[in-house]
Amino acid sequence: MTKEEKKALLYSPDHGFDRFPQDEKETMHTYCENYKAFLNCSKTERECVVSAVRLAEEKGFVPYRYGMKLASGDKVYCINRAKGIMLAVIGEKDLSFGANIAAAHTDAPRLDIKPNPLYEEAELAYLKTHHYGGIRKYQWVTVPLELHGKIVRRDGSEVSVSIGADPDEPQLVISDLLPHLGREQGKKPLNEAIPSESLNILIGSWPDKEYDGSDRVKLAVLELLHEKYGITEEDFISAELEAVPAVMARDIGLDRSMIGAYGHDDRVCAYAELAAILQLEKPMRTAVCIFADKEEIGSEGVSGMQSEEFEHFMAELCKGQNVDLRDCFAASFCISADVTAAYDPNFSEVYERRNSAYLNYGIGLCKYTGSGGKGGASDASAEAVGRIRSLFNCNGVFWQMAEMGKTDAGGGGTVAKYMAKRNIDTLDAGVPVLSMHAPFEVVSKLDCYMTYKGMKVFFEQN
Repeated sequence: MTKEEKKALLYSPDHGFDRFPQDEKETMHTYCENYKAFLNCSKTERECVVSAVRLAEEKGFVPYRYGMKLASGDKVYCINRAKGIMLAVIGEKDLSFGANIAAAHTDAPRLDIKPNPLYEEAELAYLKTHHYGGIRKYQWVTVPLELHGKIVRRDGSEVSVSIGADPDEPQLVISDLLPHLGREQGKKPLNEAIPSESLNILIGSWPDKEYDGSDRVKLAVLELLHEKYGITEEDFISAELEAVPAVMARDIGLDRSMIGAYGHDDRVCAYAELAAILQLEKPMRTAVCIFADKEEIGSEGVSGMQSEEFEHFMAELCKGQNVDLRDCFAASFCISADVTAAYDPNFSEVYERRNSAYLNYGIGLCKYTGSGGKGGASDASAEAVGRIRSLFNCNGVFWQMAEMGKTDAGGGGTVAKYMAKRNIDTLDAGVPVLSMHAPFEVVSKLDCYMTYKGMKVFFEQN
């Protein structure tokens, strides 16, 4: 064998920027700027749906009405309770040949406001929170916060809330113990140093001068909220308010090679599949893009991937083509578009280097997620991995294999197992992330772009 033939037997991928096409660098830059703009106006799953609808309608997508007659090339979307959305471009082949499905989630770890949250202590006003998803609680103190969400008032009317996003608006914060008095706190494990019930958001300190009763600061805050949103304290009971980090997406590194932001997990993959489906005109197979909710707490509820809303939408598309839904699912393929852990040399002890994803090596393919002995994983077949590997190789998409750290170090899950339960071949694939689930996560621009490019060729395949 020649030296080149021997080298071809080995698997040793090169750094992405050593093989990146020069003529695509401007395209990558434009894509990443558009992604940052999407992040900055999409701080919650509800806002992600609003952004998706705006972008989709600009590309000719229309709301799906049950019973609509659809033809090849038609573009439709269906909103699930304002927290999720499904978009489809009808293919030239009917759905008995299956669909190319990409499923991401747009919920992210955060602090939810409790139903009876407002209280005053030592003449300071606070909101009680209940953390949502897996967070490291010590990371959320002393971080500027914004408040986003919806309130249904006593009379049934609704009002959207956004506080802290505009430069001239106030922001909120959770205080922490000063180091001078933190000797005992410093002896505690990280997961115990900040108890959940101490994640109380400071929202005011000025009392109502005209009120001589107790809770004068609390009342003053309520007056401000009533003036702006027309609410009373009771209206918190029927509210969905989320406290999220008050940060904008920014370039990271002196070389601007990375993006730092809140919510890369999993909006970086959601935006990639959205941007990809918006470019489609008449694919051979129907393409479906999903923004799901509740993945961070197990894909539960009516807006999670375990609900039957997805079946309902696909059944309607199948009915219009006289195709059995089960036949459609059996012939379909799904990319569970979710992020993976990027190797972090600062914490090398929890990573298995030979099977970790690295920044700038492309989209990470995860054959299985789960924990321990693959608990909670769908574990894609050799055929499923081989199909995507071949597709990406033939279309210049940089990819790498990935695991979520060492086997005994922990683990995590995605929506893959819920798609596989529907008899759909499914493979996890997404962007490697540093500081996953932190208030400020980091991704590589190259990996973002390659994930978009991968979604695009996936939707376009026959």
